[in-house]
Amino acid sequence: MLKLTPAMGWNSWNTFGNEINEQLIFDTADTMVDSGLLSHGYEYLVIDDCWSEKTRDESGHLVPDHVKFPHGMKAVADYVHSKGLKFGMYSCAGNLTCAGYPGSYEHEFIDAQTFASWGVDYLKYDYCFHSPLIHGKYLYRRMGLALENCGRDILFSACSWGADETQEWIKTTGASMWRSTGDIVDTWNSIRDLTLQQEKLHPYNGVGCFNDMDMLIVGMHGKGNVGLAGCTDVQYRTHFSLWAFLSSPLMIGCDIRNMDETTKKILTNDELIAINQDPAARQPYRVHVDFGYPRNEDVIIYVRHLVGGKLAVGFFNLSDKKAASHLNMDELGLPVSCGKTLSLHNVWDGKTYTVDNGTFHWTLEPFDCGVFVADIIDL
Repeated sequence: MLKLTPAMGWNSWNTFGNEINEQLIFDTADTMVDSGLLSHGYEYLVIDDCWSEKTRDESGHLVPDHVKFPHGMKAVADYVHSKGLKFGMYSCAGNLTCAGYPGSYEHEFIDAQTFASWGVDYLKYDYCFHSPLIHGKYLYRRMGLALENCGRDILFSACSWGADETQEWIKTTGASMWRSTGDIVDTWNSIRDLTLQQEKLHPYNGVGCFNDMDMLIVGMHGKGNVGLAGCTDVQYRTHFSLWAFLSSPLMIGCDIRNMDETTKKILTNDELIAINQDPAARQPYRVHVDFGYPRNEDVIIYVRHLVGGKLAVGFFNLSDKKAASHLNMDELGLPVSCGKTLSLHNVWDGKTYTVDNGTFHWTLEPFDCGVFVADIIDL
C-alpha cells in the first residue's frame, strides 16, 4: 500500500505492553471515535507485540492468544472497522518477536495471507531475533512482497530502528514508513535525542516512505510500559510539534480513555496536523538561530515549504534555559530588496506577527516551541 501522507493512529505498546486484550481494543476504538480523534485524522488502531500464542498451529499459522482475544482477530478487526477505523497488527522479521512470541521469518507469505484474512490494514514489522546471516534489506523485501500479494491493501510499517543503514534500502521494500530511530521512552532526554538523530536522515523522508520517529508519548506522564520519568505538558507540546513538523507518522501511545483536556488539545491541533499531512512532504531545512553568531545547538529553527506557497517555521528550545532566537529572512530567500516579508500565524496561541527589517525575533521558555504558518506578503 502506498501512503501519500504520514500515518496517524494509536498503538498499544507505549502504555500497555503485554497487558492487552479484546476489551481494551474495543474500548479504545470507541474512544477514538467518541473523543473526536478519528475526525482529526487518527484512523489506525494498532495492536503491538504479545497478541499471539507462543506456538503456531499444526498448519504453521499464527494463533491469537485464546485468553486475551477469545473471539479471534477477525472479530476484533470487524469491531474496529465498524467504528470507521482501520486495524493494525504486529509481527517481526526474526524467529521471535521482541517479546518472545513467534516471528514471521520464513513464514512471510502465510502470515501476510493470515493478516489479510483477518482484515488487517496495517502491519508493524519489527527487527528482533533476526538471522545474523541475512541482511535486513532481504528480510523486509520478503514481507513487502508478501503483503503486496496477499489480496488486501496493508500499510507496511517497517521497524528496523535505522539499523543496517536502513535509509539506503528501505524504499526498495515497499514500506510506507520506517522506524529511523531506536525506541522512545517517556523522558525529555529521549525526545531530544531522537530529534537530533533525525537531522541527518531528513533527505530520506518523503511521500510514499516516511521517517517514523516512534510513537508519541504525549499524555503518558510517567505511566505505562515506557513510562519512566514522564514529561511536562510543555515538553509534550514541543514533542508533538517536532514530530508533526518533521513529517513523522503520528501514532498516539497514551491511554486515550483517560486523557485530560490538555493532552487532547495537543493531539488535536489541526494546524499542526495540517503541516504534518501537507501533501508535498517537503524536506525541512535548518537555519541559523543567531545571525552573525555561532550556532546555538540547543535551539533549532526549521523551515518547510508547504503546498500553495506558504511556509512552516518552527522554533524549538531543547534546553532547560530560556533562549532568544533571531531568524534572518535572507536564509528563506526573502531579502528586504525583494519587497516581500512574512506574516506569521502562531498555531499554538493564534496570534499573528509581521516580520520587520528582515529579521524575526522569538524568545523561547525552557523546553518550549513556537510553530508558525507563514504567508508571503508585500512590504
